[in-house]
Amino acid sequence: MLYSISMRAYDPLTTIAAIATPPGEGGVAIIRISGSEALTIAARVFSGDIFSFASHTAHYGKFLREKEVIDTGLALVMRAPRSYTGELTVEFHCHGGSLISQRLLDVVIQAGARAAQPGEFTFRAFMNGKIDLAQAEAVQETISARNELALASAGKQLEGLLSKKIRHFQQALVDIAATLEAWVDFPEEGLEFMTMESLLEELHSLVKEMRHLEATFSQGRFIQQGITLCLAGRPNAGKSSLMNALLGYERAIVTPIAGTTRDTLQEDLRLGQLHFRLSDTAGLRETEESIEQEGIRRTKIAMDEADIVLLVIDAQQATETDELSLIEAADPSRTVVAWNKVDLPHTALPVIEKYATVPVSAKLGWGLTQLQETLQNLIWRQGPPSKEEVLITNIRHKEALSLSCRYLEQLINGLQEGISPEFLSADMRSALKELGTIIGTDITDDILTAIFSKFCIGK
Repeated sequence: MLYSISMRAYDPLTTIAAIATPPGEGGVAIIRISGSEALTIAARVFSGDIFSFASHTAHYGKFLREKEVIDTGLALVMRAPRSYTGELTVEFHCHGGSLISQRLLDVVIQAGARAAQPGEFTFRAFMNGKIDLAQAEAVQETISARNELALASAGKQLEGLLSKKIRHFQQALVDIAATLEAWVDFPEEGLEFMTMESLLEELHSLVKEMRHLEATFSQGRFIQQGITLCLAGRPNAGKSSLMNALLGYERAIVTPIAGTTRDTLQEDLRLGQLHFRLSDTAGLRETEESIEQEGIRRTKIAMDEADIVLLVIDAQQATETDELSLIEAADPSRTVVAWNKVDLPHTALPVIEKYATVPVSAKLGWGLTQLQETLQNLIWRQGPPSKEEVLITNIRHKEALSLSCRYLEQLINGLQEGISPEFLSADMRSALKELGTIIGTDITDDILTAIFSKFCIGK
């Protein structure tokens, strides 16, 4: 079967090449060549007798354009199927630098290779059975991981632990489907591999296990994609100062003038093992000034879309009716109240049930550790994921699991209502098909194109 990637069909006889290292200056750059003609093409560029090189050995030589020496470096041969793509592969290791690596790639392409498209090496690894689709997606998640938890989660998926769970679900459903088919095909034979009661119990157990895996997406999304944290509050509550204190540098302009922040400022931040996307917003108040009104409108949008709202309240104003009403209007399940400016004289801070509250001083850096711990506790309400737990981090996987469970629940309802299994086989097939889309055993060209087009060139 031919799958398309970026509108080009996969042809195992075509040899591709790309720079496999990041752009810019460095000690070494790698040009990867993969395909049936990799040795022939490499021999036109490298000075050594590359056909005689044993697999997985490195050899020093010159890189040539006709007789001109472009650079010197190493050639590594990896014979199929013992390579990343499963194909015959040659890597050239030359001196780092955008100019020299691009020049060497140009020579390789002139020698007969085709420029690889984004993700095409990993695409070929998938096509050649080196990895399944979930593992292929884990390659990109490993590259883009922005914290230790994300890297560990991607590593489990790359290792195949998620795929193992999906195959377990598939095999269990295939066994149940076989029993249903036996009931339909041999109704008079008295064959009963499983009672209806035990079959329904098995289906309920599988759906529960699949729903549990699906539910891990809420944590998995935080780990892989990061957490949006919106700083909101009245003008001059100290939102910009607190943002600067969390970042450790002056990102937002801070002045005594109310309404300094007119637009939404965004910045990335790592707190503990998690990645945050901070948003500093315009102060919430009634105003006739059109630009500030637009800033407040954007503040409200940012608050609605944020995973967590950090509501900053001036401790000197903490008992004011307007401040208390601002707190009461917030969603306690995703709000942390920061009493700011506690270094200044203020009355006793009110006790507010249901809300996580932290006294801080953005100016002096007080309370920042406690604030970080409070945010972590709000995120991991049920405790952080264990090191052994496999998490869903990809919305595509979550949706496929959700649909599969829905089909199985329809199947269960049909069996309980006494509908003949032959009329319910479509639900079983659909459930299996959705699981297959996760690991690539039942996938469309459009999904493959969408997945691999997100990869960088050279991977």
